[in-house]
Amino acid sequence: MDTQQISAPSSAPSAGVVHINIRLTDGYSIISNRLSQHRDMSLLAIGLGTHIQSLPAGRRIGVKALAAIFPESEARIAAALRELEHHGFLRRTRERVRGGRVATRTESYNHPEAAARRAGAGARAGAVATSARAIDPAPAPVRVPEREPAPAPAPAPAPVPVPVPASEPPVAREPDPVPRLVPPPAAPKPPPPPLPFPRRPSAPLFDEAARLLAGLQVSAPLFALSEVDVERLTPGVAAWLERGVRPDAVRVALTDDPPVPLRHPAKLLRHRLIALLPPPVPAAVPVVPLQNCDDCDRAFRSPVPGCCGECRDVRAYADDEPCLLGA
Repeated sequence: MDTQQISAPSSAPSAGVVHINIRLTDGYSIISNRLSQHRDMSLLAIGLGTHIQSLPAGRRIGVKALAAIFPESEARIAAALRELEHHGFLRRTRERVRGGRVATRTESYNHPEAAARRAGAGARAGAVATSARAIDPAPAPVRVPEREPAPAPAPAPAPVPVPVPASEPPVAREPDPVPRLVPPPAAPKPPPPPLPFPRRPSAPLFDEAARLLAGLQVSAPLFALSEVDVERLTPGVAAWLERGVRPDAVRVALTDDPPVPLRHPAKLLRHRLIALLPPPVPAAVPVVPLQNCDDCDRAFRSPVPGCCGECRDVRAYADDEPCLLGA
């Protein structure tokens, strides 16, 4: 009797994905790996193409209709549709329907290469048939023996020409609407950012900032400020000084390379005080002093003198009674 080989290797892979497939009898679609494993499209485009190929014919797949179903924005859905169209999985044309309206016809392809070859073969066959009809020689005229002329029939009424409608020119495809990213002119403007303010305000700090602003016109004549402007900008300069910036460095950062002509020096100073604000000075880490252990005389760091950690442990367990562990 044969023994069972319990050490036989398993057929499942040791790493990677393992498929647990259940045979489907309804509610499924057949999707080509040309779409699901495409290397040049984004995952959003692949997922959207899979969804489109699973829909029944006649379902609307416009940007707004898809955005109402999925959480992605209209801009991302439009970009995914353009990817599908670029790689041949989607084809959208504008056609004129009854009533003079123009509708969008969308064609979804599960095999773009085969569809292109079929369309090319059909076009070549049509061109060959047309050229064959063009070069086919006319049949030779058949000579008929002359007979007595028959009486001329009554002239038939002249046919009334029926106007043949000219072929309608192809309708140019209109690009998909792209969401407007620029706010309209009537949109309310966001409030300007606040001026920096020192964390620990003090009278000497504000006095030094005011003197710095009032003296800007000495080194930079273009920055002549009014008294009101000095009062408004003083907290911002005080915040710079509080962060450890020297007055000369503040003066250079605020007045260097001004625009020509300079119409509003106070507005430029406010903008630079906000945009060029340096980071706060990091707090100094306190240094724990070194101490000598009272027992072993080794050095250790502690805010107060005493014993090191090992000597404290020895002292903690020196007076304890022996502890016996029972079986």
